[in-house]
Amino acid sequence: MCYTFALHKSLYDLTIMSGFFLTLDGVDGAGKSTQLAFIQDFLQQKHIDVVCTREPGGTQLGKSLRDLLLNSQSQVCADAETLLMFADRAQHLHELIIPALSQNKWVLSDRFTDATFAYQSGGRQIAKEKIEQLENWVQGDLRPDLTIILDIPVEIAIERIRSNRNLDRFEKEGIDFFERVRESYLNRAHTNPERYKIIDTNRTLSIIQNDIAQILLEVINQRSVS
Repeated sequence: MCYTFALHKSLYDLTIMSGFFLTLDGVDGAGKSTQLAFIQDFLQQKHIDVVCTREPGGTQLGKSLRDLLLNSQSQVCADAETLLMFADRAQHLHELIIPALSQNKWVLSDRFTDATFAYQSGGRQIAKEKIEQLENWVQGDLRPDLTIILDIPVEIAIERIRSNRNLDRFEKEGIDFFERVRESYLNRAHTNPERYKIIDTNRTLSIIQNDIAQILLEVINQRSVS
């Protein structure tokens, strides 16, 4: 797919992106780490050159921002949190995503801007219009080609994350916060079913991964004949 990228116009204006931008998103506890590894392996088996990354934290600057944003002791207000997410994203696009897409690679990202709409707009209740302005400034016309939303009831997600790891700053939020996050993801997916695919992860692993594989095969086949 082709994009016109507006950030830093002297460098990126009218740049043609020939790769494929795939993002994986969903509430904490939905199984992103497991499915990210599956998708990466699936694509590599199909001899697809894929760059796997994450937000926040896909660059050296991003790693520092990730430590700050996820640290349970950090005192970061909602506005600052949102701006830091986009600071991470601007560097991520400049340093990794744009170059990879320009080289005809697939980029597979663990979270992208949908997470900001879900967590900062839905969860923190920052006005959606503010995030849209930041999205347009930082990304220009660039959006993921496909976003897979891993969906699971919030009660089960919370049970998962609180049973097997130390909680980060977001994971310590209450059930109401995560209900708003989940609702935001589902609302975004329902408004644009061509770009978003929802996967119910409250099922057996083999069924989940079969559904993901079918989605990926459809994309691969479409690109092979276009």
